[in-house]
Amino acid sequence: MSAERITVLMYHRVGRAQNAWERRYCVTPERFAQQLRRLGDRGYHACTIDELFGWLQEGIPLAGKPLLITFDDGYAGVHRHALPALRGLGWPATVFLVSGQIGGRDHWCASRNHGGTSYPLLDAEQIAEMSEAGFSFHSHSQSHVDLTKLPDPALAQELRLSKQGLEQMLGRPVPYFAYPYGRFDERVARMVKAAGYQGAFSTRSGFNRRGEDPFALRRIEVEGGDTPRQLLRKITFGSNEGSVGYMARYYWQRLGDRLKSVAR
Repeated sequence: MSAERITVLMYHRVGRAQNAWERRYCVTPERFAQQLRRLGDRGYHACTIDELFGWLQEGIPLAGKPLLITFDDGYAGVHRHALPALRGLGWPATVFLVSGQIGGRDHWCASRNHGGTSYPLLDAEQIAEMSEAGFSFHSHSQSHVDLTKLPDPALAQELRLSKQGLEQMLGRPVPYFAYPYGRFDERVARMVKAAGYQGAFSTRSGFNRRGEDPFALRRIEVEGGDTPRQLLRKITFGSNEGSVGYMARYYWQRLGDRLKSVAR
């Protein structure tokens, strides 16, 4: 039976967090491996980004319980820690790269992180190795700026240079995009499409179903504190909230709705 909805997971860094701010965006290698094993045990499997769009736009069936695993920013820790765990399962994943910082550092986090700490990003050699292992790479802009604040000419350049630079490095098309900070509006989405991209991912939570706007796709954020059980709850409810309390409120609301329906 083909899947009726597909969840997209959004990770950032895999490694060690140094403070509370980093812990939201950083999953330890051990926790990441535990999450993958639990997902596999529950019947989930990773699909490719092309399979997702084939299902979404062309109705090509995807059996079982497919997930798309994505990583924003392109941290070097994804090569060191996530690659072995995913390769052990034979699972693909997608990384959204900041094309102007290949082999650089996450400078956009320095002002937000305590002490101005920054972390290394994937270089071309690591990207090539990961490509051979089943990873795909797509655009997260040229310089990781808030696209909604750019005037049209600067926005068009940001999108065009990122696409062209990545395609030249990878030697293949780069048809997909992820909005930096998850920030976009109708104008940004329209210009992403005009730049030649076929789809784009937001940070809005929820499931993706056929007929979804391909330039406003939803993802579930995986935070550093998420246990495998909490992640499963997030996936079950299509929410960034994975607490037991959220689960209880969800079922209580459904029970209330059913009782109201019976009363009518």
